[in-house]
Amino acid sequence: MKRLLPVLLAGFAFFQAKAQLTPFEKSADKNYTATYAEITTYYQQLTKLHPQMKLINYGITDVGKPLTLVVLSRDKVFDPALIKKQNKRVILINNGIHPGEPEGIDATMMLTRDLLKNNKLPKDLVLCFIEVYNIGGCLNRGISRINQNGPRAYGFRGNYKNLDLNRDFIKADSKNALAFEKILNTWQPEVFLDNHTSDGADYQYVMTLIETQKDKQNPILAEYTSKTLSPELYRRMAKSGYEMTPYVEEIKGTPDSGIVAFLETPRFGTGYTAQHNIISYITETHMLKPFDKRVYSTYDFMQHLIDICERDHKLIGELKHKADEQVKNQTTFALNWELDEQHWDTLTFKGYEAGHKPSEVSGLPRLYYDRSKPFTKTIKYYDNYKASVFADKPVAYVIPQAWGKVIDLFKLNNIAMRKLAHDTTLDLQMYYIADYKTPERPYEGHYLHSNVKLTPTGMKVKFYAGDYVVYTNQALNRYIVETLEPQGVDSFFAWNFFDSVLGEKEGYSDYVFEDDAAALLKKDPELRKKLDDEKAKNPQLANSARAQLNFVYRNSPYFEKTYLRYPVGRLLTGTKLDLQ
Repeated sequence: MKRLLPVLLAGFAFFQAKAQLTPFEKSADKNYTATYAEITTYYQQLTKLHPQMKLINYGITDVGKPLTLVVLSRDKVFDPALIKKQNKRVILINNGIHPGEPEGIDATMMLTRDLLKNNKLPKDLVLCFIEVYNIGGCLNRGISRINQNGPRAYGFRGNYKNLDLNRDFIKADSKNALAFEKILNTWQPEVFLDNHTSDGADYQYVMTLIETQKDKQNPILAEYTSKTLSPELYRRMAKSGYEMTPYVEEIKGTPDSGIVAFLETPRFGTGYTAQHNIISYITETHMLKPFDKRVYSTYDFMQHLIDICERDHKLIGELKHKADEQVKNQTTFALNWELDEQHWDTLTFKGYEAGHKPSEVSGLPRLYYDRSKPFTKTIKYYDNYKASVFADKPVAYVIPQAWGKVIDLFKLNNIAMRKLAHDTTLDLQMYYIADYKTPERPYEGHYLHSNVKLTPTGMKVKFYAGDYVVYTNQALNRYIVETLEPQGVDSFFAWNFFDSVLGEKEGYSDYVFEDDAAALLKKDPELRKKLDDEKAKNPQLANSARAQLNFVYRNSPYFEKTYLRYPVGRLLTGTKLDLQ
């Protein structure tokens, strides 16, 4: 029996090791990605073996399944507040936001096992992995990504509500986004990574990278990211055999014309996390490369990111604190950006020659890349953006309690708010919406407003007990200002949160108002002159009785003052308020 025991133990160890292989590793051709059931079962089995690992559910997603966070902590501390007190950094990694781009799912399963099994958990970092974010899409398994080279089957881009979750972070229409925001604001990571697969041009790289665009990133963090962290990631990935290039978005058809740095506004995960002063990256493996190389390159990137952040954990914490303090005192905020095409950098790019040939479908010219003709060229890299719209922050915003979704999202994002204790008339600045553009077709469930023009107007407005006051002395000022200023590219106004103010609620009957309008013009010579001046400038008005009547109505005391008035007030002075 004594002789048999080592054999039994060895056999048990062998079967245990085999059981810890991921479905991807077990597949003979390494062209398989785990199903949702396989993902959850794998992590449940792994957590039974390792006390340094914990699975935590955060809310129910749109498909009725919980969003599960995998937490790895070397000293088995899983309390976010205590982790902060221990001065540890937190890295949050998201997988499967587009389940047809599943490399991160499989790579993270392997990485989790290896870190635990080999006792390689970092000392000064706590690692948080989202198993699979878009669970509804993961369950909707098929072959919808026609241009992609494997795996054999995979999930669908849209979630159970058919939303693209990587356009949902700021508006949070999905339960998934609400759960993600709960995770982010509970764990407050210093670094965030979102794993993806690219599409588009053909080139030699397996891995491309998006980093928070440097001009819109907090300058304190941008200095470290652009000069230390990102260059080190590029060096280490090249040494691992996966040389990287920035995400390839061509300026004119093919990469050799130049590529443009991706601008991730707050609808995107890394745009939303940038509002929280979190260093953020998106990996984009190349869709045409074999699936196994895409998985292994994602694995290597995550390992390198962890290693560098472990090395620089103290510095990253200090920079995050400095950035938060800077934002508290910042007075002017950029709300929108435009590409600076007059300034560019250059980079060495490894691509394939492109050409055109007759299409076998249409007979017309079609683009193709010739892999027998690889090239290495110096190309232009347009990575500079200029802020095109700005806003000066007020002392505080006043938000009527009626706008419940705004209040709920502010609470979820840990925004400090106070309530008015009594009904109060405040002297503040209100915006009137002077103009805006709206597309004819919806985008992600909304008719997104843009090119918003405002008329700031000082006035006295009555607010009520329970309305919210948000002071702009917070580390999350970027989130506050960029969501509440209507001209923000992804503001709550842009995403239709306040559309009810864009419609008139009262009106008049022409035959009744005619006599009142005539009396108004006789009583108010200035109104008469205003109408005459406008008629002289506007022939359409001069030739329309209805338009002239409407002009008088809109300039009369009867016209509703709330029409086109943005309901969030801007308190410009330090008025003392009675607050709860």
